[in-house]
Order: sequence, then structure tokens, then C-alpha cells
Amino acid sequence: MNGAQSEAETQLDVAAMRRGASALLDENAPLIRYEDLKASEHRYRDNLAWLLREVDAAIAGRPEDDVQAKVAMAGMGEALRRLEEIEAVGLAGEVRRVRRLARSVVSLCDHYGTLTGLRMCAVCDKPITADQESAPYDMFRTSSGGPTSDAHARCMPPVPD
Repeated sequence: MNGAQSEAETQLDVAAMRRGASALLDENAPLIRYEDLKASEHRYRDNLAWLLREVDAAIAGRPEDDVQAKVAMAGMGEALRRLEEIEAVGLAGEVRRVRRLARSVVSLCDHYGTLTGLRMCAVCDKPITADQESAPYDMFRTSSGGPTSDAHARCMPPVPD
């Protein structure tokens, strides 16, 4: 990705990163082959390199006491620690290690979205653009009772009568 990339291309790339990482985190997914796992690891490392730069850039210039920036910095620190983990013994150990990288990809995608205003649909996991109708998705609520995210209006489940 480069600086000349459009906002739509960036949104699609972040959405693709999130979908790719989420696929490995799906507990119902079939057992992955070692070669495929290693390919996923390389992709997550590339994703994290880009996300770390972009999240860091989004944090720049924010006040020192900015809560979103502090939370994102904690997520960046965790991602950096996970990038330093050595290869685990056996396929099961490697799956756990690479899943941690995938969790960091998803986490930094979330931080990127929060810091830049990128909104993702909680149902279809695709970007919500300014010209699309959306609504709060309250399937899950925060501890304060508010909705946790938004969804495309077309993706919302029908309201029972």
C-alpha cells in the first residue's frame, strides 16, 4: 500500500486484512496445513507492518492524554511482542502462535478504524461509506449499555413483529 492509495482502496485493504485474520480465528474452521499456516503468518506480518505504521501515524499529533491513542499504543505494543515470538513446537503450537498474530491484525484494524473514522459493518465486515445508510448494531452492548458498532441498514436482521 502506498500514500497515493484512495480512501476506498484503504478501506477495502483493511477489510481484507480483517477477513483474512478472522478466518484463522474461526474455531469451526478445518485444521490448517502447515504450509498454509506459514503463508498466513507471512501475510499477517506484512499486514502488521503496514498497520503499525498507519496506526502510529494516526496517533501522531494527538494530545498525550488521548484515550484512543493510549489504547492503540497498547495494542501496538502487544503486536510487537507477538511479532518477536519464536516458532512454536508442533502444528498445534504454531497454530496458537499464528492466531495471536491474527488477533493483533484484527485489533490494529479496529484501532486504525477508530483513529481514522473508518467504520466497518458488524454484520458483513465490509466498510460503511458515507453514502451508505447505517444503524447502530446492538447485538452486543458495552458495559455502559451503548451499542458496540454500526452495520449497514441492509445487513440488519429484520425486526420481529
